[in-house]
Amino acid sequence: MESRAAHFFSEIDQLRAKLLNNVGVMTDWQRAEKEINHQEILNRIESIILEIVTSLSKAEAPVLALPNRSSWANVSFDSAIGLQMSSRQSVTTIRSDCPSSVTKFAQILKILSVIYRLVQSNSYATKRDIYYNNTKLFGSQKAVDSIVDDISCMLKVPRRSLHVLATSKGLISGDLCYMEEDGTRIDCNSSSTAVSVSSNISGIKNIVSSAKFVMIIEKDATFQRLLDDDFCTKLSPCIIITGKGVPDVNSRLMVKRLWDELHIPIFALVDADPHGIEIMCIYKYGSVAMSFEAHSLTVPSVMWLGLLPSDLQRLRVPKDALIPLTKRDESKLCSLLERPYLTSQPEWEKEMKLMQQNKVKAEIQSLTAIAPDFLTQIYLPNKLRYGGWI
Repeated sequence: MESRAAHFFSEIDQLRAKLLNNVGVMTDWQRAEKEINHQEILNRIESIILEIVTSLSKAEAPVLALPNRSSWANVSFDSAIGLQMSSRQSVTTIRSDCPSSVTKFAQILKILSVIYRLVQSNSYATKRDIYYNNTKLFGSQKAVDSIVDDISCMLKVPRRSLHVLATSKGLISGDLCYMEEDGTRIDCNSSSTAVSVSSNISGIKNIVSSAKFVMIIEKDATFQRLLDDDFCTKLSPCIIITGKGVPDVNSRLMVKRLWDELHIPIFALVDADPHGIEIMCIYKYGSVAMSFEAHSLTVPSVMWLGLLPSDLQRLRVPKDALIPLTKRDESKLCSLLERPYLTSQPEWEKEMKLMQQNKVKAEIQSLTAIAPDFLTQIYLPNKLRYGGWI
């Protein structure tokens, strides 16, 4: 039985050996990166407030300068890190005397004051707590979420160091145990249920796992299907995780933490469509909006396991299970093909051009058109056994 398992995972073990050759290069930044202490964070906030007070003392309207987190012009690409914010980025000016920005100015000051108290008292709050503290001022949860990231970027402090936590939407299951910061022991080994991804990834300790690989699942429906089919037991030892679509920061932090701790291959299972590919790219290379935190969020070693556009032809997926690309899909695909990281991924580019040429996409569920249990019984085991990733 043991020799059969060893043979099954031989391709994955070979991939791991290759990845380990690059670990020193890929984790140099970790050794250089130092945790910013509480006093330094307080000093940076005080410096911003002092500038505002100085402006007021001169009878000038205070102004806040936020790095522009939505522009590709502010981002550079490094194959070992992903998309990272350039040191000389453009800024967006938030004026206190301008009707279109005065509300945001007030919102930023309010959240800065909340963060200052949290850091000073070494306590934590969720973004939801902050929103409900003054719903009239913030108007929506989305406004709070965006401003917390703006402040993190402006202060050059990782969001986790601001003592503001976000409720996780991701789920994780498989061969993994760890301890939360409060001492709670988490066991992800249950085959029928999943564990919510922690809201405080940096506080996790005592990670124990014998997993051979981690598999990122794009959608919750596919993740639940794998749980129902007892996938983690059948292909044990492994870990599966989903961010339920576009991943939240905690799901990305968890994938990064698993890579840093375990150094095992990480595969992505996404729909064969532009949206699924973009989600996979977020895990691997990051996003423009969070490029200022690239070091702690990206895992450039992520491999594309499926669903590949070439799989649709190779497996002869029935035509009625395929979906024509929309104009929006085609536009997204063109945009992806222009991304700076595609030059380092010729096999990915080839797959995307095949999709562009065939003008069809497919969800992972399309494999049920071949057989109801094709995904878990044949597709994934064979992909993993014979190295069917790119």
